Amino acid sequence: MNELLDLLTPYVTRLCAPIALQDGADAAQEALIAVFRGLRNVRDPQALYGWVRTTAVREAVRVARRAHPAVAAELEDLPAPGSLELAADIRDVLDRLTPEHRAILVLREIEGVDEKSAAELLSISTGTAKSRLSRAKNSFRKAWTS
Repeated sequence: MNELLDLLTPYVTRLCAPIALQDGADAAQEALIAVFRGLRNVRDPQALYGWVRTTAVREAVRVARRAHPAVAAELEDLPAPGSLELAADIRDVLDRLTPEHRAILVLREIEGVDEKSAAELLSISTGTAKSRLSRAKNSFRKAWTS
């Protein structure tokens, strides 16, 4: 069990941190608890990482929503164009997105998950995943280029 924990903890932490932000450690802990509680239900060892990814992303979104229910910032509140603050810190821009937008961006742009799989991981339709990804990219792009 300790070997599995050592194997999964970095992966779960890497998934939860950009979604739950300052609550990433709490989200990773909640995700690992959920993983070990449900581990006996995993029938196919090949499916372990996919199932862990699903659990981690859902826990990260849940923790982020619980901690900061109205996280999305108005894009007008972003630093002025040409600001070093904006150019220097992508994280600052990500912090301004909703947990749902961060989750879809992490799944697509960092994890390389296709839209259909991302939709399944987030328990939303493929159409919703596509539109959410589009809105997340637009929000990020506007914040980054403004």
